[in-house]
Amino acid sequence: MLGALAQKAAPARPRPNILFLMADDLASWMLGCYGNKEIKTPNIDRLAQSGMRFINHAVCTPICSASRATFFTGRTPMQHGIQDFLTDSPIATPPQGQKEIPASFASEVQISDVLAKSGYQCGYIGKWHMGNESQPGHSYQHWCTTRGGSGPYQDPTLYLNGKPMEEKGYLAEILTRRAIEFLDQRDKSKPYFLTVSYTNPHTPYDGHPQKYYDLYAKTNFDTIGWEPAAANALREKEYLKDMVPNLRKCAASVTALDDQVGLLFDRVLKAWQTENTLVVFTGDNGFLLGRHGLWSKGLASDPINMFEEVMQVPMIWSWAGQIPIQSQRPELISAYDLVPSLCDAAGADVPARNLCGTSYLSLAQGKIRGRKEKPWRSTIFGHFRNTQMARDGRFKLIVRDSGEGPGELYDLSKDTRERANLYDNPQYVSVQKELGQQLKTWSEKYSS
Repeated sequence: MLGALAQKAAPARPRPNILFLMADDLASWMLGCYGNKEIKTPNIDRLAQSGMRFINHAVCTPICSASRATFFTGRTPMQHGIQDFLTDSPIATPPQGQKEIPASFASEVQISDVLAKSGYQCGYIGKWHMGNESQPGHSYQHWCTTRGGSGPYQDPTLYLNGKPMEEKGYLAEILTRRAIEFLDQRDKSKPYFLTVSYTNPHTPYDGHPQKYYDLYAKTNFDTIGWEPAAANALREKEYLKDMVPNLRKCAASVTALDDQVGLLFDRVLKAWQTENTLVVFTGDNGFLLGRHGLWSKGLASDPINMFEEVMQVPMIWSWAGQIPIQSQRPELISAYDLVPSLCDAAGADVPARNLCGTSYLSLAQGKIRGRKEKPWRSTIFGHFRNTQMARDGRFKLIVRDSGEGPGELYDLSKDTRERANLYDNPQYVSVQKELGQQLKTWSEKYSS
């Protein structure tokens, strides 16, 4: 009898609701919980305190559309075909922007397709920017999407289940209200997967409520690390001319976002007594805000950059009873790990699509990997047009396959701001060779 009881399987963990929150152009270094002392983010910091904060989470591509496609499909830009931000007016020299998504993107399997098949009710609120904003598809039963990659923060036009809607008010508040409407009106017999994708703090920096600008009226951002404009600065150079005033405006946008995250988190907290909910918070790519003498992200310079500020974005998981509070993990994880991780949390099958990612759910739960388990990876990779990255726990290698611009190698243990390029230093030939071989193997395996 005792033997039979001992062999009885533990009851299956109930599938959680999943609230996925994404910010636009939000680097991890811009948040209080990641060390920023001047930009006020008390609600995101509170969310981090309630669960797990990954301190080394990177995007695969430091540009919005391509990065979002990787987050939602788990596939690299080489695989899903969105290589840059989508725009009606791409630039040829140097290449910037992509006019259309490939026809094959419609057949990509997104995390919403997987979860809907597993019985989830799926909703999407906010910025899409992966083509077909008015009809995103991918098994979403409800959506309220913005038009294009950016737009006005006041009185926006949205697509509500495909129908254009002229809204009045502040965009971030409208998106939160629409998200709460979904939560209130959903089918309570099913778990939900709801993405709320805010435009903040993407440009333009005008149009936010005045109270947020007032918060920073006298802030000089003495510790933020901005530098004079770099010679190779490319995009958004106008923001480098009046650095502090523009930093104030961007900070206002971040804090405005923070208030909306707080409202949604409080809405989930009220239901936590009766509901099982996982909250995930991240950003689609990082941002420089004057660091390295550049303003925006990967296309801020010519050649493309992959500085830590544009690659590192927040990844915060909060799940009552499943994830330890006030915790953090140092492992290297990537945007391409999100799909397998959410599948793991939901008890759903991972798409059979040659994915390079791995579930980090056990890391989020604070578990120690056993001796028989495969050690967590030591290297992550990035790809953006002609530029690729391999980064381990100490070194970062940047190569450009078309020969444009120099190769780069940084010792991040000693050079966190990536100022000393060791690429041509003969003492690091073996490091460069090893990372280069890993990058070649990864690129070849996950290019189709």
